Amino acid sequence: MTAPDFRPSHVVPPDGMPTWAAPDAARPLVPLDPLLPVQVVGRHGDWALARCSNGWSAWVDGRLLLSLPHGPPAAGQPTARTADPRPLLAAVEDALSRYRQGVEELLAGRLDREGFAERTRGTRIGAVVDGDAVWLYDARHERWCFCDGASLVTFAVTDEPSADGAAEAGAAGAGDARGAGDGGGLPGEAEFPPPFPPPGGPGDRT
Repeated sequence: MTAPDFRPSHVVPPDGMPTWAAPDAARPLVPLDPLLPVQVVGRHGDWALARCSNGWSAWVDGRLLLSLPHGPPAAGQPTARTADPRPLLAAVEDALSRYRQGVEELLAGRLDREGFAERTRGTRIGAVVDGDAVWLYDARHERWCFCDGASLVTFAVTDEPSADGAAEAGAAGAGDARGAGDGGGLPGEAEFPPPFPPPGGPGDRT
């Protein structure tokens, strides 16, 4: 029976997803079925408290949930915007620029190998561009994101969810992409380059 006040806000990814009794990955519960509608009723860092239509709720990795579109806003209210890709693009560009500067100084003899290694320690950069599609690594939130130029959605995460919401690891990017299944039992194995368009991506491109 559907709870009377249930209003789905997200759906579970196509591969399903694990759940936990608390936002700490200590007590796993039964996994959620693929594409199951859920309502996010709470947040704790990367964690989301997902409520099902029968009233049952559990904690999940909120970064993997797929947002559902909502109806138009009431008259006079501004329209909702999807995630702006420009801040992440700027972060990747800045990280790459700083890495290139280090390479220039190393090759010019103004920096030795030890200094270069120290300067670039922790830098993680990742960007794959295929026409108007781009996959970017967001090192601050340890996830790969897909962008079609107009919006940005999470494609895969590389670590288990954090109660703090983000691990401060470099400015942006990574050289290798681990699948969602590599991070503490998260569902799925990320294929790289990812399939195009990605499951649950920002719109139908056909």
